[in-house]
Amino acid sequence: QVQLVESGGGLVQAGGSLRLSCAASGLTFSSYAMGWFRQAPGKEREFVAAVSWSGGSTHYADSVKGRFTISRDNAKNTVDLQMNSLKPEDTADYFCAATPHISLTTPGYDYWGQGTQVTVSS
Repeated sequence: QVQLVESGGGLVQAGGSLRLSCAASGLTFSSYAMGWFRQAPGKEREFVAAVSWSGGSTHYADSVKGRFTISRDNAKNTVDLQMNSLKPEDTADYFCAATPHISLTTPGYDYWGQGTQVTVSS
């Protein structure tokens, strides 16, 4: 049974930083590309960042480029999202997801976590 469990969300002031982590189990982690998505209240889930199975290739949404960094540790079966210079518009539930082939869209992912909430106050 595949499980993806996010952690690290919380309340932070604008300009601050948070580091999200996703722990994976039940799959051959190093064979999967991993992604982070977010969903704000009343909005559709949107792509944030993705990393290839090796960690050698990363992709970011334009809205977070230069502020967020995705990384993975295949020895620990974890994928992290370092979020700096946070803005109120980054407020959302953040989800990690796994896919056999790296993708920038939600349908491309087979497994999803339950999400962790991030709130950025102005």
